[in-house]
Order: sequence, then structure tokens, then C-alpha cells
Amino acid sequence: MNSIPEKSFDYFDKKYSKLSNDVQKQSEKLLKKMQQKESKLQEKLRGIDSLKTKQLFDKSQEKYKELEIRITGPVTKVNAKLKEYLPGLDSVSGALKFLQQNGSGLGGFSSDKLDQIGDASKQIWELQGRLQQANEIQNFIRERERQLKETLSNTGLGKELLAINKEVYYYQQMVKEYKTILHEPDRLEAKAFEVLNRIPAFQKFIEKNSMLAGLLRIPSNYGTPAALDGLQTSAQIQQQVNQAFAGSGTNPQQYISQEMQVAQAQLNKLKDKVNQLGGGSSDMTMPDFKPDNQKTKKFWQRLEYGINVQNQRGTLFLPSMSDLAFSLGYKISDSKSIGIGASYKIGLGSGLNNIRFTSEGIGLRSYADVRFKGSIWIAGGFEYNYLQRFNNFNDIKNIDIWQRSALIGVSKKFKAGKKGGDIKLLYDLLNNKQVPPGQALKFRMGYSF
Repeated sequence: MNSIPEKSFDYFDKKYSKLSNDVQKQSEKLLKKMQQKESKLQEKLRGIDSLKTKQLFDKSQEKYKELEIRITGPVTKVNAKLKEYLPGLDSVSGALKFLQQNGSGLGGFSSDKLDQIGDASKQIWELQGRLQQANEIQNFIRERERQLKETLSNTGLGKELLAINKEVYYYQQMVKEYKTILHEPDRLEAKAFEVLNRIPAFQKFIEKNSMLAGLLRIPSNYGTPAALDGLQTSAQIQQQVNQAFAGSGTNPQQYISQEMQVAQAQLNKLKDKVNQLGGGSSDMTMPDFKPDNQKTKKFWQRLEYGINVQNQRGTLFLPSMSDLAFSLGYKISDSKSIGIGASYKIGLGSGLNNIRFTSEGIGLRSYADVRFKGSIWIAGGFEYNYLQRFNNFNDIKNIDIWQRSALIGVSKKFKAGKKGGDIKLLYDLLNNKQVPPGQALKFRMGYSF
């Protein structure tokens, strides 16, 4: 018990508190946006069909207000029951309950530490309440979108309906992202479970008190010979199968095996179809547009880091060089990204017989990439380059002597394992204004991670 990291419980408290607040904020934001969009839709429809407007919108505002009151109010244990099984959340909740009840008796937690465990446990059931509210909101807005589509499909309000479809789709994707976080334990959680799973009392506690145990109604005598009373044995099942196929000339084991393979193939197809629809629910709203996968990601999840290499042949004025650049980018959307970077120019000497490494300059970069088609992108950027040998950074303070480059070209992106890379061919629009004249075409290879 004492080997559980000291900071684990404070970390759990903060992690699940943040998740709970994030779900609440996103739910509030969605309800406000939906009300605004419905108000605009209502105004436009009033001029087309006042009777239809009254039927369609009179009761919806009451439901929005009801949901808004719930989502802005406190979560209590009465309304915190999540009607969905999330394994990661169930595991953490069960672990905290076990420690609350047994922590002092198993050796090891002070009253302060038990208070921390209690705070973390409170955040768990508050998160469960917020997720249940989010599920109820999803059910309502899916049904609401269906009603609006069915009623207004031929009224010339397609643009407004598409805007609502986007809100519904991105909200359910956001909720899915939060649930994914709960499925992926981080380092501190994994360490805590590693310790707890070595305790037999914990394993027995989880068998009886987890949410899964409640769903499956595990009997109190589970694991004892008495629990097997009344169940068919494998021999009895085999006898029934043989009787069913008697005289048919069919091998029962072979027939069952073939049917299981067919069933498994059908199940795999169904899983693939569900995954293509964006999640594990058949109730997922289908987008009427091409979704942007960056829309529901947090700021830090949109960041991309890159390494870029460019080689340059020697000239009368400059030795052969390698340009090593590091970049930090931000994905505005699936088809647009911007970024900044810095480069360091390493002199390689004048040939194989005269190789020597020198500091030949540094550079500052910015870039913008826009998808053209498939893996082909339009690439551009602006750069400042210092192209003189220097020994310390005091030599490069005068920005007026730095050369400027305005670049435009194409980029081909490719996959490299789980990561990615690109090949760029760029033209420098300012190469003739550089002293000495710069290289007009630049070929670069990059790797992002």
C-alpha cells in the first residue's frame, strides 16, 4: 500500500475534477449554441409557415431550459448514476472505494491521505453525473435534429439544418474523446493498480462491488461449488448436441465450428462499420459534411513538432552546408496548418578532401501548409537567414544584415510508421535580391512527431 505514489490521489482529484468541469462547460456551450440556432431557424420559418413554427418550437425551449438548469446545478449522489459502463472509470471508482474502506486497516494511510482519497472519490461520482447529463443531452439533440430534418427538409433551410448537424456531430465526438481518456490509464494510475492488484482483498472487493458486478448480478456465492448448482455440465451439453444431429450425417463439432466462424466474420464486419461511423454506438449522428478531426481536439493535441533537413552545394562565397531546422506547428484544421521554426547552418567544407565543420549561420522561419488534393499540399513561408560565419551570438544581433526569403511551392506528405513526414520543393521569390545571390529552388525533407 505504501508503494502507491504519494501524489497519486491529489492527481486523481485534479484530473477528474478537470474532466468534469470540461464536460460541463462543453454541455453548457452546446445548449446555448443550439438555442441560438433554433431561434434563428424559428424566425425564418415564421415567415414561411406560422402553424408549423408553433408546433415545432413551442415545447423545445422548455426542454432546453430544463437541461440548462441541470447542467449548471450541482451534482449529487442521487443524480450521479451513470447508465453506461466505462471500464476505466469503474476501475478507478472501485479502487478509491476500497481504499476509503480499507486504507487505514491495511497499513498505511494517514487521516490526511484518506481525506484526499475521499476528495478524489467525490470527483469520480461528480464526473459520472456530468457524463450522464452529456448522454441525456446527446439523446435529446439527436432526436431534435431528426425532428427538424423531417419537418423542414423541403423548406429551403438546408444551410441552417447543416449548422445544427455540425453542432450535434462535434458534441458527440467531444464526449467520445473524454470517454477515451478514461479508457487509457496514465503512469500514476497504472502504478496504483499494479500495487492494488497484488492484494487479494482488493480483487475480492472489485468482484463484488464494481459496476460490472452490479450489471452482471454476480451471486454472493460466486467462486464456490454451491454457485455451480443447477448449471449444465459440458458432458450434458455435448449429449444434447449429439441427439439434435443424430441421423443427419453431419458432424456436430464441425458444424458448430463453421457456424461460429460465420458469426465471427459477421461480427467483425459490424464492428468495422461502427468504427467507420465514428464510435461504438449505433445512435451516432451521421455528419452531412466532411468532418474536421481537429475540431474536438485540445490546443496541445493540435501541436506538431518537426525536424527538417536541407543540403546546399558550395559556391564561390559559401562552403557546402546542411541546414538543420526544428519547427513547432499548429493544425488549424485537417487541411490547414501553420508554424514557426529555427534553423542552424553547418558548414561542411569544400569537398571530400577538405571536410570541416563550421557555424555558417542561423535562420528563423514561419510556414503555412494548405491541402491541395490527397497527400499533395501547397506550401509557403517567410524566413530570415543569417549567412555569415559566427563564433558567438553577439555577432548576429544586427537584423538588418539578415537575408529574407519568401517561399512558395508544393509538399508531398507521407507516412513513416505511426508518424509522418514530407518532401518539399520550394521557390524563393526573393533569391535575386540576396547578397550573395541565394539558391532559387530549395529541396527539403521533413519528419514530424
